[in-house]
Amino acid sequence: MAGIHEVARLAGVSAATVSRALSGRGAVSAATRERVQAAATQLGYVVSSSASGLATGRTRNVGVVIPFLNRWFYSAVIEGAESALLEQGYDLTLYNLGGSADERRLVFEHFLLRKRVDAVIAISLELTPAEVERLIALDKPIVGVGGPLAGVRTLSLDDEQLGRIATEHLLSLGHTAIAHIGGDALEMDFHLPTHRRHGYETAMRAAGLDPAESRFHAADFTIPGGHRAATQLLADPTARPTAIFAASDEMAIGAILAARDLGLDVPGDVSVIGIDDHELAGFFGLTTIAQFPALQGRMAVQVLMDELHPDPRTSRSLNTELPHELVVRSSTAAPRG
Repeated sequence: MAGIHEVARLAGVSAATVSRALSGRGAVSAATRERVQAAATQLGYVVSSSASGLATGRTRNVGVVIPFLNRWFYSAVIEGAESALLEQGYDLTLYNLGGSADERRLVFEHFLLRKRVDAVIAISLELTPAEVERLIALDKPIVGVGGPLAGVRTLSLDDEQLGRIATEHLLSLGHTAIAHIGGDALEMDFHLPTHRRHGYETAMRAAGLDPAESRFHAADFTIPGGHRAATQLLADPTARPTAIFAASDEMAIGAILAARDLGLDVPGDVSVIGIDDHELAGFFGLTTIAQFPALQGRMAVQVLMDELHPDPRTSRSLNTELPHELVVRSSTAAPRG
């Protein structure tokens, strides 16, 4: 297999220039970089990550930690992050922290160090101060996605605002009997279920309405959980809401299925709105607030590259607000009568 010196001879440059051109670090003109890349391709030369790591102290490997592996949202964020990392020439090592407290401790105290990652992306995971301190002590850049982390650059949504926007959409259609399917307090980090419920309650009170406790049901952010909660909300025709705001699309889809099982029309008898823009949302005609998880992954990598290759001319904010958009489909309409 050809080595770096063969590539340098073919491209007519030094071995140091080849290293800078193929690593993306250091000043190399566009024309020289193209010539080096063409020579490397012609000779079948691939940069050795281990050799590069010995020379630079970098492994070009990023650790990504998530609370769940089998949820659509997290998979979509990972897909976006992995695509962006590959474009930058980085590998990804995934850590699922959905197990026991001991497993989580081992990840932060041993595995991240043993794998020699250059940086860490924490997706929808509220790290403890001790975990953040351990990573900072190892001189590992950290980027958090989903909420604030003390002393760490993050990307986040205002979940209370999302809950308010979803509820205000139903209010704007003329609904006043609006129920909410939220999550239990243990379901997610950053108090996401609580913030979205607060947004619902704030919008209801601003409209002069009482967000009655009887119109809130907790679920587990899954389709079956949403189905169970909506069945309880819709079963009694004398107390049936005309609209449901679910704190996730999967629970909203469960609510649509529950309404159909009870012989109710969506949106004729009950309107339903969720949050996420799940891959199945369009199929069910679900009105939702899109939060673009794949884009969140790509944006996290952009922030991480700023941390790994800082430009002193660029100002950096500690938190970046993630985009969102109300997507109106056929699951919401004005109440009958």
